[in-house]
Amino acid sequence: MSSIQTLTPDFSVAPQLAPEAMAQAAALGFRSVINNRPDHEGGAEQPTSAQMQAAAAAAGLQYRHLPVNGAYQSPEEIAAFKRLLDELPKPVLAFCRSGARSTRLFVAAQNL
Repeated sequence: MSSIQTLTPDFSVAPQLAPEAMAQAAALGFRSVINNRPDHEGGAEQPTSAQMQAAAAAAGLQYRHLPVNGAYQSPEEIAAFKRLLDELPKPVLAFCRSGARSTRLFVAAQNL
């Protein structure tokens, strides 16, 4: 979990997380997790959203899956991300393959 980047006191991003990282995220004080990576984008070794959701629930975290393409995030996806940021308990940790698309979604959502 050393690769977490804090963008604001209430929002951070990370590259792909493993299910075990959900307990670590909770221990670090996160209350919610957003997964921006489509299932199987990285192949069979990538944990599925269902696996991540189960691990997040076991750790007491809110979990949402908003899969978006790494190259393009639509206005609808950005608006959906903004709604999640408004609704979820904070602080929120979002992740994708590298953290970049979650960062782009966050920046774009700030302009809505």
